[in-house]
Amino acid sequence: MKIVIGNDHAGTGYKLAVVDLLKEMGIEVTNYGTNESNSVDYPDFVHPVAKAVDNSEADFGILICGSGNGVAMTANKYPGVRAGLCWTKEIVELVRAHNNANILCIPARFTAKEQALEMVKTFLEAKFEGGRHQNRINKIPLSC
Repeated sequence: MKIVIGNDHAGTGYKLAVVDLLKEMGIEVTNYGTNESNSVDYPDFVHPVAKAVDNSEADFGILICGSGNGVAMTANKYPGVRAGLCWTKEIVELVRAHNNANILCIPARFTAKEQALEMVKTFLEAKFEGGRHQNRINKIPLSC
């Protein structure tokens, strides 16, 4: 399994912990995020993650910023991306099971680091249910 990860300055500490967890799990990780705490522009770190997922160069992506909203909004511009903003593992289970999310967005300022790590584990373990949910996912892409 290959995971791509990105973050802004608010998510650096979380990202480092997530990368450690993924490596312990034997998962290949590509880091597109900043390793610094000085202010940066989150889209610069989202685009490489979203492109890799959209182009099937990675199985999943993880994005981390202060609220999680900016990274989710940016990632969801890509047609093959379904980025879900989550703050509990129960929401993570639903975005995987019902929405077949392929990028997990974590709000670092609104979750504890341990909680974020549990969400990552849940994201990787949860399975898409298909069925009626696939019909709904098929209606997501814009067709103007």
